[in-house]
Amino acid sequence: MKKNYKMKKTVSMKQFVTEFGEDFSKHMKQRLMELGTRCVLTRKEESNILDLKHVEHTKYECNDKDKPGGCRKEYAYGQFIMNEGCMYFSENCVETPDVMQAPVISDIYDHLNSQEILNGETVNAKKVDDENIDYVVDKILEVCPEMSPEHLAIISRY
Repeated sequence: MKKNYKMKKTVSMKQFVTEFGEDFSKHMKQRLMELGTRCVLTRKEESNILDLKHVEHTKYECNDKDKPGGCRKEYAYGQFIMNEGCMYFSENCVETPDVMQAPVISDIYDHLNSQEILNGETVNAKKVDDENIDYVVDKILEVCPEMSPEHLAIISRY
């Protein structure tokens, strides 16, 4: 497999909609853009699998068995998988030494009663469409914090 060095690893919600949203409805695009003020998408090797994180990459205390003294990780609030023009919400996010899965992910995934796919060998995901986009976005906005005044001050200079 050839590695794509030109692929952007961090993508704004606007870039995501531009890159993948050709088949999205107007309503779906609008709801996704609401996440854009708080969230950014990151991806690793595959361009169509993106993790949703807070724009400030805030770290929280975590319970890591390997680090009894405690640790700090940032939350991933979901993982979107794009497949043949459709968006799917993954059952799990990729967890790393710096990233942990937000508890809301399992609530969202369990609530979705749409078509399920198996991406690769281990990733279960359910389709996100006009029927359930409101629930997905509202649940993420409930738990994903607003931008801090410090961050707003920084970006207001640009």
